[in-house]
Amino acid sequence: MKISFFIFLFSFLFHSCEHPESKIYERNSSKNSHFQNNEELNSEDNLSYSEDSNIIDMEVKNGVRYVWIEINGLNLKFIFDTGASNICISSAEAAVLYRQGTLTNEDILSTEYFQDATGKISEGTEINLRTVKIGNVVLENIKATIIDNPNAPLLLGQTVLERFGNIEIDNTNNRIILK
Repeated sequence: MKISFFIFLFSFLFHSCEHPESKIYERNSSKNSHFQNNEELNSEDNLSYSEDSNIIDMEVKNGVRYVWIEINGLNLKFIFDTGASNICISSAEAAVLYRQGTLTNEDILSTEYFQDATGKISEGTEINLRTVKIGNVVLENIKATIIDNPNAPLLLGQTVLERFGNIEIDNTNNRIILK
């Protein structure tokens, strides 16, 4: 499986397409203002958050909630998807991580089968993300799935969300509070 994945990965690298390093691809816009500390938030809107709160701004577009997280050093815009079991990334992000050296052969774990929202069963590649930074928390060794589609949406799923005891969605202020 690892050999077939890398054959696919290398063939993908040499074809021209939109990928996370292109300027028109908005998944990795160099925005660092998406994570705020609690002092800034408290002074902004007089809401009280505990010191152990992890507050992430979300963007809402057509009813879909997006958050910025950092995986293996790459800042990407993910769909906040409580129904997804894993973090899912496309083959385009996997290719970038591989080229940067932040995804290696040792991080590729196995072939995985998953069911999408339509009920279709598809094949993906299970990988280990060394670091996932969400707000002010850095998680290590998180399982993720590479979807064999360069345009697949990026999903922030339960492999990260289950690490937090409480998740609150503040629709008024477009924030997610993870405790």
